[in-house]
Amino acid sequence: MTERLVRTYALWREIHNHFPKKSRHTLGRKIDGAFVEMFELIFTAGYLSKDKKLPFVQKAISKTDLLKFFLRVAWEVNDIGEKKYVALSEPLDEIGRMLGGWARNVESRTQPPAR
Repeated sequence: MTERLVRTYALWREIHNHFPKKSRHTLGRKIDGAFVEMFELIFTAGYLSKDKKLPFVQKAISKTDLLKFFLRVAWEVNDIGEKKYVALSEPLDEIGRMLGGWARNVESRTQPPAR
């Protein structure tokens, strides 16, 4: 998952270099920041004990959703084209599914057994 996120971020950096000046320091900075926060959350969750992982994984899921929303806004206001939007959105959808699976796995391993 981390490698996929790194590749998606590298693509974003390429796009960000050509982002319209009017949005580069507003929406562009928000998108960039959301990527960086996802890195932090996923990295941190990877090193925490089972009972402390879930909040970080859930925050990473929320950050992924926010990132996808910002990218959609960038597409709708014509800051990025449809091809670039799709190229970023598809791996982020997959990362979101992976994070959801991770959250379910953590939840199942930290829940007390049903009686």
